[in-house]
Parts: sequence; structure tokens; C-alpha cells
Amino acid sequence: MSRQKEKKEAPTLPLESSALRDIKGIKLQALVLVIIGFVFYANSFFNQYALDDGIVIQKNDYVQQGLRGIPKILSTDAYESFYRQMGAKQQLSGGRYRPLSVVTFAAEQQFFGSNEEVKPLDDAAFIRHFMNVMYYLLSVVFLLYFLRNHVFKEDHLTAFIACLIFLIHPMHTEVVANVKSRDEILSFLFIILTLTAICRYRESKKVKQLLAGLAFYFLALLSKEYAITLLLLIPMLLYIVQKETFVRSLIATIPFVFVAGLYLLIRFSIVGKGATFENPDVLNNPYMYANETQKLATKIEVLLRYMKLLFYPHPLSSDYSYSTIPFVDFSSSAVWTSIVIHVSMVVAAVVLFFKRNILSFAIVFYLTHLALVSNLKFNVGATMGERMVYHSSFGFAIIMAVLISWLIQKINVEQTRKLIAVSFGLVLVIWCGVKTIARNAEWKNDQTLFIADAETVPNSALVNGNAGKAYVDLSELPENKGREKELLEKGIYHLKRSIAIHDKYVNGYLNIGVAYFKLNDFENAENYWTTAKQIYPNNPFLKRNFELLGATYFNKGMTIGGKDPVTAIKWLEKAATIDSLNTEYWYNIGGASFTIKDYEKARKAWTRTLQIKPDHIQAQQGMAALPKQ
Repeated sequence: MSRQKEKKEAPTLPLESSALRDIKGIKLQALVLVIIGFVFYANSFFNQYALDDGIVIQKNDYVQQGLRGIPKILSTDAYESFYRQMGAKQQLSGGRYRPLSVVTFAAEQQFFGSNEEVKPLDDAAFIRHFMNVMYYLLSVVFLLYFLRNHVFKEDHLTAFIACLIFLIHPMHTEVVANVKSRDEILSFLFIILTLTAICRYRESKKVKQLLAGLAFYFLALLSKEYAITLLLLIPMLLYIVQKETFVRSLIATIPFVFVAGLYLLIRFSIVGKGATFENPDVLNNPYMYANETQKLATKIEVLLRYMKLLFYPHPLSSDYSYSTIPFVDFSSSAVWTSIVIHVSMVVAAVVLFFKRNILSFAIVFYLTHLALVSNLKFNVGATMGERMVYHSSFGFAIIMAVLISWLIQKINVEQTRKLIAVSFGLVLVIWCGVKTIARNAEWKNDQTLFIADAETVPNSALVNGNAGKAYVDLSELPENKGREKELLEKGIYHLKRSIAIHDKYVNGYLNIGVAYFKLNDFENAENYWTTAKQIYPNNPFLKRNFELLGATYFNKGMTIGGKDPVTAIKWLEKAATIDSLNTEYWYNIGGASFTIKDYEKARKAWTRTLQIKPDHIQAQQGMAALPKQ
């Protein structure tokens, strides 16, 4: 009896033990990744807003309305509120319909934002940065689950290494520390959930898994259009990982084609084709000054720049727009190096696909997402950007993880293998941690970001312009009292660099004018604002600036007043030149002219006053007091 009992119970013990070890393994790996992620990004919790956060969150009327604004967020272009405020039309080809992240911003505004009419500069910033990190860590944990359970079932170390590389990569600081880039995080999160659900459905045949996958896919598309690549990647994954036939893999993708079609119909009905004209601003049309050969060659060369940054992410910048990256042609060795590398990757992906090798999936994941931001087919409005390679970095992480695991296994002595693996891992994590934490600090706000980046990309018109504005803003802070002139001069230096690089850069001229105004150099302020007006007559900031300048001239004239009427008239005339419809300016020109008995000038000034405002009583009285002609 006892022997029979032993025979019945013996087989169950190792199975339970193995399952228990596996559960502990994934829990431990997930915990390690979460702790590392917190250490890397905890200092970003206390950041304010930077870069595009302003137009997507702070100045977005629909976000500021909280939950009431969600219907508008779901039914308009992401930048519609900004375009309306600027009196501008759609500026970007294809438009921007990425409502899911903006909906989360509106919800955060509802529950955590200020109710004051004038919001603090860091309104709800802490919760938004905290949630960015949470979504990021959540995506890494789900990525670990996906890789362990569906891709590297027998090689959990490789799964962990891939997740670790993805987690710690310093290029991701722009995505995590820049709140607006939550669209990238949510897109990747729902892509991974979609892939997980489709694998679970093919294994279990449970319809609820398919429905979950379709829902996740729709959310991925609402986060960012990049999820369209899954129509290629899903059949590849099923063929390579699930070992299904090619035809069955394609058939399994059909429901996702319908979801993609629904999304495209919704998108097109809301944003249409986006801008149908070539953007006249080189900052949004980075290849505007390049010939056709230079355009193609430079776009190919940029692909190599992305790869270099993935291998060695230093230095990092928030901007690579005109003229950070010089135009090249096909005489450049970098162009041909890029061609050879990327063509080789395509060939490798094809060959490995028929061998059902996961590296084929990784390469195609890398290349398809890179293609979307390469400008080769679609104009994305920027030369390159670190956030743009976020999705591709997952393919890079898998390739590196497989390579590292293979190299580790080549070391025969187990103790040596462990020592080398742990030592290399620690060095990599520490280096990436130092880089990431330092970069998070630079993303604190516009001032810290652009002043730092002006050193990294000194030929960027946009970064110099924003660094110049940062110095102007710093000159207004109470703690910088006594340093105003120094900071304003630094601001003017960078702003002049920006317009030297891009002579149609409106914000550069506007902010130089502000800097000179603060230095009481009103003539230069007026000249730069006049130039800005010639370039962009409807800029909403011009009216405010010129009104302020006119009021300043008027106040100077009134202050001098009776002491020196002739000089006072000059200031008042300057004010009237700035704002020719201001009756007070014209009336006081008449009064000062009357005082010095220049009755002809007084008559003209009061006549102009009455043309603008016929019932102006003081002007009527002044006209009556003039000697008869």
C-alpha cells in the first residue's frame, strides 16, 4: 500500500516545485525591474512642464476643462486648441489624432488640477510625472510577462535582459520625463498587451482573449498611429513563436484589419489629410532647403544616427531640427554605411523569418517603426527625435539580449560566466542610471532643458531661441535680482544665434524684442517686433507687445509733460505710431502742441481724435479753444 501511495504522489512534487520556482522567478524579476525603474525616474516626479507640454496640456482648452473637455478631445486634432489660439490652420501633414493620452491629462486636471482661473505653472505636474513613470513601469512588467510566457519560454534570462535593456536605456528619458510623450508610452503598452492577448487566444482558443486583443489594439491606435505596424507583426509573431502556418497566421490577423479600418475611418473623418500644403517654416519642414538628392541621402544618414544613439546614448537633446543635422549627399560614407547596415537587416529578417527565428521579428519591429518616423514616406515634421525611436528600441533590446545571452553561454566556466555577467550588468545599469537621472534633472522645465541643450546642439535655431527665452524668463525671478542685465544679454546672444540660423524665426524676433524692452532699449524692441510682424502679421503676441510699447512711450511723454513739451510730443507721437487708433495718444499730442502754441499740430491731432471717437468731449473742447483759421 505504501509503495503504491508513493508511486501516486511522487510525480506531482517536481511539477509543483517547478511551477513555484517559475512564479517566484517572474515576481522577482518584475520586482527588480520596478525598483530599478523607480530609482532611475524618481527625480522626475518633481519636474515641472517642458517642451510641448505647454501646448498639449497647459494651454489646451479642452484639457483644462477636465472631464467636460473629453468629447472635444476625442473629436478634434490634438493641436486644434493651439492652432485656434494662434489664429493658424492645420500645420502638419496627416494631422495628429492621438486622443487617449490627452484624455488622461483631462482626467488628471479634473481630479488634481487647480480650480483657479490663473493656474500655477506646475499645476498637477507631480501627478502627471508620477503617472508617466507608472505607465512606463507597467509596460515593462507586461513586456516581461509577454517575453517569458510567449517568446522566450525556455530562456527567461534572455527575456529579463531584454526588459532590463529597454527599461534603463537613457534615450527613454524624453518619453518618460516629458509628460506630453505619454502617447508613446501608452502606445507601446497597448501594443504589448495586444501581442500578449493574441498569443493567449491562439493557445487557449478562448474568444474573450481575442476580444481583449482587439480592444487593446484599438486603444493602441488611439494612443498613436504606430500600432498600424501590428498588421505585419502579428502574423510574423504567430508564424515564428506559435509555429502556425503562414496562411493561418494571416487569417488570424483579419479581425485586427477591421479594427485598423475602423480607426482610419474615425481618424480621417476628424483630421482628414491634415495640412495639404508644404509647410513654409523650416522648423516644421526640415528638408525645405535641401535638394532632392540631399533630402534622400540625409534621411538615410539619420537612420544611422538613431542606431548610434541606441548603442551609445550621448549626448542627448530634446531637438534635432534645422540646422542641427547638416544636409549630406551620396558622397558621404555615412550614407552608404547606413544603406549597407539597413539592407543587411532586411535580408537577415527575411532569411531568419523562414527559420522561425525570433530575431526576424525583432528586426522587423525595429525597422517598421523606424520607417514610420524616417521621413522617407511620411513627413513627420522633424528631422529626428529621441522619442521617435522609443518603439524601435524594443526590437533593439531583443537583439542585444539574444546576443548577450549567446556570448554568456560561450564562457565555459560557470563561476567566470556569472562574474562577467553580473559585473557587466552592474556597470551598464550604473552608467545608464547616472545618465538618466542627470537627464531627468535637465528636463525639469524649459529653462533647464534648453540652456543645457544649447550646449549640445548649438546649431539648432529652435534650441537657441528657446534658450534665449529661458534666460529672459530667468531675469524676471526674484532670486536673480541684480543679475537682470547679465541674463538678458545671454538671452539676446542665443536669440540672435537663432535668427542668424533661421531668418524667418518669428519667436526669435519676438523674444529679442522683449529682452531689449526690458533693457529699456525701446528702439531695438520696436525694430525686432516690426520684423516679426512682417513675417507673421497675425501673431497674437504682437498686439500685446505693441500695446505695451505704445503705453510705455505714452507714459514717458506724460511724465515729461509740462517740463519739456517738445520732447513729450515726440514720445507721444511714437506712441500714436505704434497704436494709431488710441484716442488718448492723439488727444494728448493735441494738448501738448496747444501748450507750445503749435495750433496746426494740435488741430490735426484733435481732428484725428474725433475721427476715431466723434463724441470725445475733451477733443471737442480743445477744437473750440483753437484760434479760428
